[in-house]
Amino acid sequence: MSAVVVVGAGIVGSSVAYHLARRGVPVTLLEQGPAPATGVTKDSFAWIRGAGGHWPGGAQDLREYALADYRRLEAELPDVTVRRTGSLTWAGTPAADSRPGPGQFRIGRSDIAALEPNLRHPPDQAIHTPSDAGVDPTALAHALVAAAGAHGATVLHNTAVTSLQVTNGHVDGVLTSTGLHAATTVVLTAGTGVPKLCEPLSADLAIAASPATLARVTAPPGLVKTIVAGPGFEVREVRDGDLLLVVPHVEGTAAAREQAAQDALQHLKATFQGSDPCRLLGYRTGQRPMPAHGPVIGYATHDRSVYVAVMHSAISLAPTVGRLVADELATGRPARELQRCRPRAH
Repeated sequence: MSAVVVVGAGIVGSSVAYHLARRGVPVTLLEQGPAPATGVTKDSFAWIRGAGGHWPGGAQDLREYALADYRRLEAELPDVTVRRTGSLTWAGTPAADSRPGPGQFRIGRSDIAALEPNLRHPPDQAIHTPSDAGVDPTALAHALVAAAGAHGATVLHNTAVTSLQVTNGHVDGVLTSTGLHAATTVVLTAGTGVPKLCEPLSADLAIAASPATLARVTAPPGLVKTIVAGPGFEVREVRDGDLLLVVPHVEGTAAAREQAAQDALQHLKATFQGSDPCRLLGYRTGQRPMPAHGPVIGYATHDRSVYVAVMHSAISLAPTVGRLVADELATGRPARELQRCRPRAH
C-alpha cells in the first residue's frame, strides 16, 4: 500500500493521519511544533455546528455529516469529550438576523433566561440551536495523534517541512529539518503554510490568513451554560470553570491587544451576573486559513503525488474530512462529498 506523509498535526492533519492509520495505510505525521495542535488549532473557538453559520462552497456538502462524525469519534476514542450545550445567537449577528434554519428555533426572553440564567439582561429573542456543541481542540488533536500511533502511524514532532522533494517533475517526499521523508503521496494540512509549500506546483491555492484572538478566562463553573454569541461577543465554557472568549481583533502594539482582552473581559462581566471572580488567564492570536472559495481538499498535482486539505471551520469539519480523505487515498476512488472542494487548476 502507498506510503503517505501528512504535513501538520493540527486538527485536520491529526484526523487524516488517524483515519489513514485505522485503515492500515502506512502513514507518517510530521509536525514542526513539540506536540500536536501548537498552531492555529490551539487558538480555535471550536464551535461545532451542523446548522447556522457560514458554509462557503463545498462546506455546504460536508456540514450535514459533522455532528454524526463527532459521535462516531467519541465512540472510537474514549478520551474525546464533546460538550453538547447548544447555542444562543441574538440580534446583530448574521444567524439571528436571518430566518432559523433546520434544527434552529427562535425563542423569547423567558426561554433564553431558562437556558442562560446568569444573563443580566436577556434579549427579547434569540436563535437557539440545540445541536451545537464545543470541543477542546488541543485535547482532541492529542487523542487523534495518540490513536494514530496506536494503529501504527509514525509521528514525528519538532520536524519542520521546508519544501517538497521534486524529482523530474514528480513529488516523491518532503525535505525537513531532520532530513528527507519519502512518500508516494504527500498530504498538506498545514493551514496558511500550504500555499508556500505548493509554490513549485501548478495548483492555484487562494488561501488567506485571517487573524482571530481568543482569551482564556477562569470563571465559576457553569457561569455560561451554552455557546453564547451576541453582537461582537462570543463565549463558551470549554471545561468546568474555564471559558473561551472571542476578543475583537486589533492591530498594533502589545498594549493595545492587552487592552482589547481586558475590554472583552469587562464585557463578559457586564453580561453575566456572578462573574466578579472571572480572571483573564491569557490570550493568543491565531492565523486562521481562509480559502477564498470554501474548503480546498484534493489532489494538487495530476500525478496524485500531492494532496491538500485546508478549510474553515476546520474544527467542525475535521472528523468528516479525515474520514473522506482516508477513503480517497486508501481506495483511489473520489469521494462524491468532496466534489466541490477540489483545488482549482491554473
